[in-house]
Amino acid sequence: MSAPDGSPVGAERSIGQLFASATTELSSLVHDEIALAKAQLKQDVRRGATSGGAFTVAAAVLLFSLPMLNFALAYGIRTWSGWNLAICFLLSFAANVLVAAVLALIGLVFAKKAKQSQGPQKVAASVKETANVLQKAKPHPRSETPALEDRAPQAIEAVARSSS
Repeated sequence: MSAPDGSPVGAERSIGQLFASATTELSSLVHDEIALAKAQLKQDVRRGATSGGAFTVAAAVLLFSLPMLNFALAYGIRTWSGWNLAICFLLSFAANVLVAAVLALIGLVFAKKAKQSQGPQKVAASVKETANVLQKAKPHPRSETPALEDRAPQAIEAVARSSS
């Protein structure tokens, strides 16, 4: 296993390597935040399209169903009740308006959900929080490394093992 810069994990890395690693990880984090914002924006657009579709369907239902439904319903009411034909046509029209109103309410619900979505605002807050954490970050205290002469026998043994 190795770090993003290719050095083995647990090995002491230089300040430059640490800075390069941090820069790479920060860049990756920013790219992930942008991808999240795009995904949430797509969801908001989808909700808006659903809302527009519901309004369109409501209008189409009202427009195309009026003639056939009015005649069928008016004659059905007249057959059932024996009322005047004009009153029966008014009742059938009222039924069509009721259906269109229900579809329009469905469109309003989706429009409000799309408008109230806080997706991009959440991502912006997350980016600001990440920037604040990185600004306040302090390096971990390092334990004192043993003196060079204490490490010399171990280094010689390691070189001897790797060459054989």
